[in-house]
Amino acid sequence: MNILIEFFIVFKGYLVEVLPFLIVGFVLSGLIHEFVPAKLVERHLGGKGLKPILYTTLAGTILPVCCIGSLPIALSLHQKGARLGPVLAFLVATPATSITALLVCYGLLGLKFTVFIFFAVILMGLIMGIVGNVIKLKTIESTKNTLSCKENNFAIDPICGMNVDACRGLKTEYQGEYYYFCSPHCQTTFEKEPEKYISSDNSKDRIKNILISVIRYIFLDMVKKIGPEIFLGLVLAALVSTIAPVGEFVADYFSGGLGYLFSLVFGLAMYICSTASVPLVHAFISQGMNVGSGMVLLIAGPVTSWGTILVLRKSFGDKTLILYLTIISILALSFGYIFYLI
Repeated sequence: MNILIEFFIVFKGYLVEVLPFLIVGFVLSGLIHEFVPAKLVERHLGGKGLKPILYTTLAGTILPVCCIGSLPIALSLHQKGARLGPVLAFLVATPATSITALLVCYGLLGLKFTVFIFFAVILMGLIMGIVGNVIKLKTIESTKNTLSCKENNFAIDPICGMNVDACRGLKTEYQGEYYYFCSPHCQTTFEKEPEKYISSDNSKDRIKNILISVIRYIFLDMVKKIGPEIFLGLVLAALVSTIAPVGEFVADYFSGGLGYLFSLVFGLAMYICSTASVPLVHAFISQGMNVGSGMVLLIAGPVTSWGTILVLRKSFGDKTLILYLTIISILALSFGYIFYLI
């Protein structure tokens, strides 16, 4: 009975901690969906070079979004045409750093910790992005291979009013005319009530339709798409925390080399946002954990969660998930040991 009560207390703590970031992530994903043109995303994030990866990595370090909150944004970018590399770089950089986390890190752990983790995360995002661009997703490749019409052939999405590349193939025929859409969401919305959007010419109706579309995308489409995985991720994290708590034994068993392995496993298994991980690392170091192991936990904890694992597997497949976790593990251990040496 006590374990059950403790579980609900831990789960509530996770939920309270995650919810604000999750709301921010869903709202940003809705705004990206409605107002960021697919052509713009493809131009800046769809290329094969380092520039798209650098853009998403730097953007990720600025956005105040946690590991779970970054998932809907990353999926929206991918749906808009971003390659896998920039998407994975975004998933690494966004939760690992934030202005709040860096300030807390400076206050508790000092300038050395703060500067090192900032640049380590940027480098990790770049490496993850480069590897991600090597992975070939069938859905992306097959879409690119079917494009054979002329460039700069645009149409207006009747749902959100965006300029849409007619070559992308998202179109519906109604009463002898073709209507083009920026995403499956807009296409499905149109097909349910086509007359409503064809006859809606005045600006007030257009604004109303855009707002409705944004709200539907945030609270219906995104919740339906990854909501169950996020919920299950929080449940698993709470179970791990309740069944396998950690405490003062860290000083006795993990003050040496085993501390790296412990920090990596603990960081991969638990959901710890970048800000919340700082006092935890500070407590472990105060109990005797070496600073290198602390850096491993500081890096690995925020960028992985059960929600991330489940969503990555569902959206991009087992191969992508295994590479994602492997690269994070190798880089976290490497950066941790380098930090210990300096």
